[in-house]
Amino acid sequence: MDLNADLGEGFGRWELTDDVALLRVVTSANVACGFHAGDPLTLQRVCTAAAAGGVRIGAQVSYRDLAGFGRREMDVPPVELAAEIAYQIGALQVFARAAGTEVRYVKPHGALYHRAGRDAAQASAVIEGARIAGVDVLLCQLESELDRAAKTAGLRVVGECFADRAYQSDGRLVPRGGPGALLDRAAAVAQAVDLAAHGEVATVDGARIRVEAASICVHGDGPDSVATSEAIRSALDTKGIKVEAFL
Repeated sequence: MDLNADLGEGFGRWELTDDVALLRVVTSANVACGFHAGDPLTLQRVCTAAAAGGVRIGAQVSYRDLAGFGRREMDVPPVELAAEIAYQIGALQVFARAAGTEVRYVKPHGALYHRAGRDAAQASAVIEGARIAGVDVLLCQLESELDRAAKTAGLRVVGECFADRAYQSDGRLVPRGGPGALLDRAAAVAQAVDLAAHGEVATVDGARIRVEAASICVHGDGPDSVATSEAIRSALDTKGIKVEAFL
């Protein structure tokens, strides 16, 4: 099972998370590309550290929304969105290659992740942007519009699940701000083990649903993200579940 986290989400002198510490724990890094967070020096530093640690680099693409941290839904024309996705991947690719590696996959961030998961036009634009940039692997929830668009275009899709977010019975995440949407460390560890060992998760309404995935996400912008990631990796190791990159 792969363990991924969002990295490089600071900007200038403002640091959101401990990227170096997280890179010691995760196997895949979703690196912000400048549209919701991240500046050139931050991208360079994260790519260099990830390459040195053998962590796979993915482009965490977003709507152009620095003020809202990419968590505000936007109506962007598909042709424009595809170009913006390619632009973001290209910026990150420069630093990845300078560090001796490559951008191996694409994962949308925040509002774009959820909008493209249900909106076929936005999903197709994300996939077209990845195609333009020459990246042929997508990390997303399965059975979503993103999943379908990627497979139609011939991209490889890697299923993703979430340790620190609550699920609804339809398989979607409870919206941020909703009751119980964010899990504490103990609950996140238990959910990660459940997902990795059984491919199932308990929903907020008491049901249990199947979740097919090869990668578990821990959000990097939480105050306890490093400690939570460490606890999850330790729990997976204890259960004999091998943690390794999906690529």
